[in-house]
Amino acid sequence: MTDVVLVAPEIATNTGNIIRLCANTGAALHLVRPLGFSMEDRLLRRAGLDYHDLASVTVHDGLDRVLATVGADRRRVAFCTKGSERYDQVGLEPDDVLVFGAERAGLTPGQLDELDPVKRVHLPMRAGNRSLNLANAVAVVVYEVWRRTGFAGAADPPAPDPGAGLTSETLLGGPFDG
Repeated sequence: MTDVVLVAPEIATNTGNIIRLCANTGAALHLVRPLGFSMEDRLLRRAGLDYHDLASVTVHDGLDRVLATVGADRRRVAFCTKGSERYDQVGLEPDDVLVFGAERAGLTPGQLDELDPVKRVHLPMRAGNRSLNLANAVAVVVYEVWRRTGFAGAADPPAPDPGAGLTSETLLGGPFDG
């Protein structure tokens, strides 16, 4: 199972979307304090909707606690805009620990030092842009890891209904809930 680590996430809706992502892909989510929101935040709950009970989410008091929980022998992959390798060139595996920093600051030099040895990778972007939204970046990476397993554990899609038109349900696999 893939472990996703968010170090000091600041925006409730990003974290809520990542909770939903983890519930739907089987990844475990680890949040490292300080959090920029309460776990009871209405925006967090709205973004995650009813997926909180379906996701494995653990809040830790420090990055060292996460590393002790997930195991020191696993490869840690840190995502940062100045990473030396592209995410699709490092051979991401389901046993990797995927580490992302706070929305505004990313991973600090001290946090990166705490992760050593670590792979430092980036997602490609157009020149002149600063960064991707955290929830989008995590989604790209988690789906890449899951794709590499052949989407193990994914539900089979329902058989198409030839009489149904294109709706949010047929396009997204369920009612559109924003």
